[in-house]
Amino acid sequence: MIIYWTTRHTHQKLKPEQSKLIKRLWPALVWALVILILTGIPGNYIPTIIPFWKWLSYDKLVHLFMFGTLTFLLLYGMREQYFKLKYRFFYVSGFIILSMAYGLLTEILQAKVFVGRDGNVYDFLADSLGAILGWLTFYLLYRKNKYKISNTNTD
Repeated sequence: MIIYWTTRHTHQKLKPEQSKLIKRLWPALVWALVILILTGIPGNYIPTIIPFWKWLSYDKLVHLFMFGTLTFLLLYGMREQYFKLKYRFFYVSGFIILSMAYGLLTEILQAKVFVGRDGNVYDFLADSLGAILGWLTFYLLYRKNKYKISNTNTD
């Protein structure tokens, strides 16, 4: 698949590494679009679920899942892009912060733009916790797979 960057008068072919990066990140970008659509649906179209704890409701679990998945997909898409081990912390932190910022943006959009929705600080906290849980899931799965790979090589 060849991807072209279109400017006003010219078409420039993307470099192979840029094309690979877009291919690896498309699941995260599609998921970000799904989150934007879901957070824009008016509240009266969403079925109400009785909360099973006063502070933890079905809605918060959905936020945890959505933003955990976003962070996981971002990290998964960039898993081969850690050019140097000493910069890995900055990449990972950046994606967690990016997911949290996207959560904040969706809450602001719900408060100011989307009809029938309201922004909520607790939803943002659930988004942030979901981003951290997405990183933790990725870390545990990646570490487990890395361990399996290192144990199967018997040179």
